Amino acid sequence: MAEQHENTQALTQPEPKKRQRPVIAIDGPAGAGKSTLAAHLARRFGFLNLETGAMYRALALKAIENDYAFDEETSLMDLASHTSITLQPQLEGNRVLLDTIDVSRRIREADVTSAASQVSVHPRLRAWMVQQQRALGEAGGVVMEGRDIGTAVFPDAEVKIFLDAAPEVRGNRRFRQATPESVAVANSDQGENAGGQRPDPLTPEQQRLAEEAVIRDLKDRDYRDRHRAESPLQPAVDAVILDSTAMTLEQVLACAEEIVRSHLPREAL
Repeated sequence: MAEQHENTQALTQPEPKKRQRPVIAIDGPAGAGKSTLAAHLARRFGFLNLETGAMYRALALKAIENDYAFDEETSLMDLASHTSITLQPQLEGNRVLLDTIDVSRRIREADVTSAASQVSVHPRLRAWMVQQQRALGEAGGVVMEGRDIGTAVFPDAEVKIFLDAAPEVRGNRRFRQATPESVAVANSDQGENAGGQRPDPLTPEQQRLAEEAVIRDLKDRDYRDRHRAESPLQPAVDAVILDSTAMTLEQVLACAEEIVRSHLPREAL
């Protein structure tokens, strides 16, 4: 009788609620081009692009502004509990609101980028972020990119892509994307010269050293991301690994589109 009762229970239990539209998860190390790929796929297939890394950047910015130590998890958790982070997908990328203030540009600056990498290593803080991120994408029809979308946030995502590239290639791309002025300021002792003018353009040797510094920073971030206690950076077992080291941007985008099409039924696109 007990066995019959268990069978009856199994028959009457409702199936897990299915999303009406799929989730596309894009993970990978810093500088791999996840944001560019996510924005492209969102436009191509009519999905929302939710850049979860921007949420860590926003909290890191608040920590900077309030002089919080990046290595004190308890204090950061208290800060998070009194923080509102909103992502508003736009055609050109996410608009990020921190406590209703638009910080979309500010969170891209170097000090916030570095702080976000340090803040994101804390297990309880990552768990808090995962809850926020799941709420954003639970209805589906989204492209979400970050470090652990396919492993922790949406392990049941219909499409998982792990976008990777050699750190030297990622560093070169990031260096070339930076404006000459921003690179000069980053490598200047004073930011402006005595006359209040912007620093002179870098010499070839200074450019080489600046690019090497970017690569070192990426390698440091890779190490922190891959060795953190909670949700370390690694491909999901069912993710398609897309190594763009020897690929052009156009090739990467075309390959990713084909991955999405091969994993989703036509009616889902």
